[in-house]
Amino acid sequence: MSAKDFSALTDLFPNEIVTHSLLKDIELSGPKGEKIGTFALITLDNGLDHKRPTTLGPNTLVELGTVLEAQRERAARGEIIGVGITGKPYFLVAGADLSAVKGLKARENGVWMAQLGHYVYDTLNDLGVPSFVFINGVALGGGLEIALNANYRTVSTAAGALGLPEAFLGLVPGWGGVYKLPRLIGPAEAVKVMVENPLSNNRTLSGPAAYKLGVADALFEPADFLEQSIAWAAKVLSGEIAVERPHSVSEPLTEEQSAAWDQAIAAAKSIIKAKTSNAAPAPLKVVELMEKGKSWSQQESAAAEVEALGDLMQTDEFHATVYAFLDLVQKRAKRPAGAPDKSLAKPVTKVGVVGAGLMASQLALVFARQLKVPVVMTDIDQARVDKGVGYVHAEVDKLLAKKRISADAANRTKALVTGSASKEVFADADFVIEAVFEELQVKKDVFAELEKIVSEDCILATNTSSLSVTAMAADLKHPERLVGFHFFNPVAVMPLLEIVRAPKTSDAVLATAFETAKSLKKNAVLVKDAAAFVVNRVLLRLMGVVAEAFDKGTDARTADTALKPMGLPMTPFTLLAMVGVPVALHVSESLHTAFGERFWVSANQQRLIDAGKKGIWESGEDGPFVSQETLDLLEFGDSPISGEELLLRTQDALAEEIGLMLSEGVVAGPEDVDLCMILGAGWPMFLGGITPYLDRVGASERVNGKRFHAPGIASKPV
Repeated sequence: MSAKDFSALTDLFPNEIVTHSLLKDIELSGPKGEKIGTFALITLDNGLDHKRPTTLGPNTLVELGTVLEAQRERAARGEIIGVGITGKPYFLVAGADLSAVKGLKARENGVWMAQLGHYVYDTLNDLGVPSFVFINGVALGGGLEIALNANYRTVSTAAGALGLPEAFLGLVPGWGGVYKLPRLIGPAEAVKVMVENPLSNNRTLSGPAAYKLGVADALFEPADFLEQSIAWAAKVLSGEIAVERPHSVSEPLTEEQSAAWDQAIAAAKSIIKAKTSNAAPAPLKVVELMEKGKSWSQQESAAAEVEALGDLMQTDEFHATVYAFLDLVQKRAKRPAGAPDKSLAKPVTKVGVVGAGLMASQLALVFARQLKVPVVMTDIDQARVDKGVGYVHAEVDKLLAKKRISADAANRTKALVTGSASKEVFADADFVIEAVFEELQVKKDVFAELEKIVSEDCILATNTSSLSVTAMAADLKHPERLVGFHFFNPVAVMPLLEIVRAPKTSDAVLATAFETAKSLKKNAVLVKDAAAFVVNRVLLRLMGVVAEAFDKGTDARTADTALKPMGLPMTPFTLLAMVGVPVALHVSESLHTAFGERFWVSANQQRLIDAGKKGIWESGEDGPFVSQETLDLLEFGDSPISGEELLLRTQDALAEEIGLMLSEGVVAGPEDVDLCMILGAGWPMFLGGITPYLDRVGASERVNGKRFHAPGIASKPV
């Protein structure tokens, strides 16, 4: 067999951006300067700048395989003593070309591509001379698996984004990673890399972290990384360095190692259940392969990996994930629909924050850290102001203690954040955002006062989560300067910003808002000024359906677990407790006022508030339970429903609400609803966001008479 045997597969990808394998011979010297032999260095490069990462498609793999075959022949002739692979600046390889993979309509083509990857990587592992991979930058999925299939690895301290994210993407590490990684770094750490990190917002490793885990054998600085790596390889080849791997697992496993393997599998299953309610097939398949792979040979594992990839590439979950990750998060989020030309944006050199409570303090911190401009906070008295500024400084100190920022950056950030009890400090601000009590008149009073102080071109922003921006602007002399700028809690973590355009908001103000969001490293979505905008409107409709079922007699456990097939990050009652019952009830009442009976207002939630209860559940030895004291507070109807019926009702309610939102023009399209729910509410990637899910379960057609998307979008190709 040779790489060219897969050439028919390459014909399916005529538009692939090929990552070429560029070969260069290097003469290596020993410890005394003597020549020890020729080292073949392969650089993976697609010929494009750093904005276009290198990826792996069939054409790329065939070329790499052909080059490796040639090196194997050279090694057999004694012409070379080692082979190394590295990447273009900032990248080893960013993984498989998802745009290409998602177009594979036939299962056998997916199997074929999986087999191609295994053939190429097996060749790297069996060249007849030692193989090295020098991880100079991003190494994800198949990119990291290239390194795992080599005999030795180095990594740069500047290398970011190393990992095996396949469980997040709806696949498995199918080119040897699921077999090799636990044997290299131990099963517990392998679970962290292959399961926990992908399911935790696709977290990745830095170069130093990967080295610490044992993924790489040596760590070098970026300035002369390649030179240092080649010199290190020469020392390995000459016998001057003997590589030790204290984290690796022996073959066969010892009794202690076997027990550790089983414990890691149990931990992985718990993580998947907590993160996905076992609704996503890919993470479960990763664990199944690792569990069975404990006693498999590499060949047995490879055969199973190939079959798993063939199956998973045909699932709706994989195609939904690619839609969510590639089409939405990687593309649409970076080019927001409806955003004005950025040339209209004005510079922001000073920011004001009205309020010094928790939300306001979080806003002040993110503005200071990301914009690096002065940020001044105000509140009704100096004590509150001092508390808010103190919170910001304390958070900066925490970042410093965790070594996430330097001492110099910490001092500069703290110096940027000040406070005053007088709003006169906003006189020279370019952008002032309020984060005061969620009451319309309170916010209107704040803006009326601000307009007397700030310059005519200062932008005024509201962080309201549900109130009318139009109503806030109604009495302003310059209503065109007001914009909604809705962050999600916690501000530092949540990536979404709902930017709300009122009827009179100017293009220049809107453009500045979008550019400011970009500078804050947030993904902004343009929304029309409608009650609760997107995320809270969808979530409150969902929570309202569940609350209504509970209030009418459905038991708490059934009500709270009925939506498990959706794989949501938390149950409705857990979300209620996290948001806070008073906040949830307040927003529900606002939505009920705006939209009527579609939004349930729960009298039982008011009873919980009156009794000082923070939620339904209480913790017990056997798990969460509803206490008799809580039950005695509440009143229930006599119309309970099953979990299946509640799931169906919720699906239909969401389809109805989103259909209405789109007809009202709240956002440009269903893609923006999906983006908002993914980034602002943690809606699962494997569902593709919310609208593809509603299409697949039939709710869209049941309620609206049509799908949100054409067949084949966020589902199997047609």
